[in-house]
Amino acid sequence: MKLVNGILGLAVAGAIVISGNAQDTPKSDKAEMIRTPAVARPQMPIRTFYLANASQPNDANEILTGLRLMLPPDVKLYVTPSQSSITMSGTTEQIALAEKLIGELDRPKKSYRLTFTITESDSGKKIGVQHTSMVVAAGQRTTIKNGSKVPVATGTYNSSGASTQTQFTYLDVGINIDATLTEAAGGAQLKAKVEQSSATEDKEIAGIHEPVVRQSVMEGVSMLQVGKPEVVGSLDISGSTRHLDIEVVMEPVK
Repeated sequence: MKLVNGILGLAVAGAIVISGNAQDTPKSDKAEMIRTPAVARPQMPIRTFYLANASQPNDANEILTGLRLMLPPDVKLYVTPSQSSITMSGTTEQIALAEKLIGELDRPKKSYRLTFTITESDSGKKIGVQHTSMVVAAGQRTTIKNGSKVPVATGTYNSSGASTQTQFTYLDVGINIDATLTEAAGGAQLKAKVEQSSATEDKEIAGIHEPVVRQSVMEGVSMLQVGKPEVVGSLDISGSTRHLDIEVVMEPVK
């Protein structure tokens, strides 16, 4: 019996020693055992593409959007509007694909000559025809003004010891055209605003003679085909027997 108790005592003491050695292992040693070495990421090539035909900031942004849709999400891209350039960071294959896409997207815009003809008639009899031509690049806004400035009194004031002073502002009178042309299948879409104004007789208001300005405005969207005249506006002039027709012809500029 004493022999058995002695053997059990030695076994318990050995278990206590082993358990104590396991608990005495420093935490830093455990962390060292499971630590994995850091893997350095390879430096991606960087390339800057200079756009030859992006004349407006929106042109570069449209190309940038196309690249983001076609390239993987991890490719880094940014545009520099002041230099008309796009810089990217990616693999050699991704840069080659971006170069091909930019070559297809960065193309010169086509230009067209728009000729507006404004015909004024009175009781069916033609009394005046005015032609205005402008060159418009596809996708860009173009404006033209032709006329004069008419002074209009805006107020009077009296300064001490001086005569009455009259303040004037000036109105643009003549023809104003604002046009944006967008290429479409079989032709182009024209968004235009045509404004014609003229000064007629004067009227006395509060002792000051003010000009009466007659104005006609047409604004809308039309579909054009090359070489085919299109009537984009037709209206009767209020308070008279006069009628106004606005016609436009589109021709490519070579």
